[in-house]
Amino acid sequence: MKTLKSIVLVAFLMIGTSLLAQNNKDQKIMADAKKAKTALLEAAPNLDGFFDNSAGYVIFPNVGKGGFIIGGASGNGVVYENGNPIGMADLKKLNIGLQAGGQAIIEVIFFETDTDLDRFKEGKFQFAAETSAVALKSGIAFNAKYKDGVAVFALPKAGLMADASVGGQKFGYKPF
Repeated sequence: MKTLKSIVLVAFLMIGTSLLAQNNKDQKIMADAKKAKTALLEAAPNLDGFFDNSAGYVIFPNVGKGGFIIGGASGNGVVYENGNPIGMADLKKLNIGLQAGGQAIIEVIFFETDTDLDRFKEGKFQFAAETSAVALKSGIAFNAKYKDGVAVFALPKAGLMADASVGGQKFGYKPF
């Protein structure tokens, strides 16, 4: 009986430590997402209309892209509904083709309607192969619009890569 109690105690400690580590990781991503939102609005102040009027959005504050013939991208982000965080997301992309370099970007995806956001939350969302993001550069004005219920923007942080596509990205969602 004493051994069983010890095993149960160790299991609870391991689970608690794992949850705490996950929460710390999520908290860092959430803090990075807040900074990323500020950077996005500084680069393109007219994005505030998307933030204010979308059904929801996901901010990936640190997407790493890289490749040489075979390329990929990955990142973690925060999902917001009506401006409030509701869960965490991840993105992955693998592609083959003419490409070279590496880049770190901030990516934000806006969902026009609740239905579009629900598709994302249900795991039924991925970009078509030819989809591209609107690349934001400081001081550039644009008249971007939703396409098929989403609008995607990318802000380069560092690096150099000749690729603005987000096609083929797949997403995961984990509610709080």
